Amino acid sequence: MKKASLAVVFLFVSLATFAQSKIGTIDAEYILSQMPETADLNKQLEEYNQQLQGDLQGNITDYEALVKDYQATNDTLSETALKEKQGKLMELENDIKGFRQKAGVMIQMKRNELTGPLYEKIDAAMKQVIQQEGYTQIFHASASGLAFSRVEDDITEKVMDILGIEAKAPQTNPNTVVKDDSGK
Repeated sequence: MKKASLAVVFLFVSLATFAQSKIGTIDAEYILSQMPETADLNKQLEEYNQQLQGDLQGNITDYEALVKDYQATNDTLSETALKEKQGKLMELENDIKGFRQKAGVMIQMKRNELTGPLYEKIDAAMKQVIQQEGYTQIFHASASGLAFSRVEDDITEKVMDILGIEAKAPQTNPNTVVKDDSGK
């Protein structure tokens, strides 16, 4: 009898808790793409990428010069000097390979550094909407792989309003063929 009454109480508590939940979604990536600061962020990332490319090109130029010197002098050098130049060539070649591998990580780190303050702005505005409208849970629509969400549960536009961001019209590709539901 105690187990049955405990189960009934648990059921009512569960239903009451579920009834009080208000769930919403947000597409923070979309908001970020609409923020005016994103243009400056992309410019800074492009400049950083060009800087990295310049550093890489400098190493490649040094490597090519060392290869030419090695080829021009390998007949006249002692075995010790040859091994030393071969070691320098291999070291520089490994540095170039390592730099290429690290460049992607370095750009991602720079992106995270630059987008951090923007995500903080989005987060603060989201918290305002949560507090004003009593949401208990918010899911990130783009990151979680959310399969479905009702349009009325999406707080993306409300957050953009708080941030003072007007959505830009999506750019369409003139070569895109749009079919209606009839398959025509």
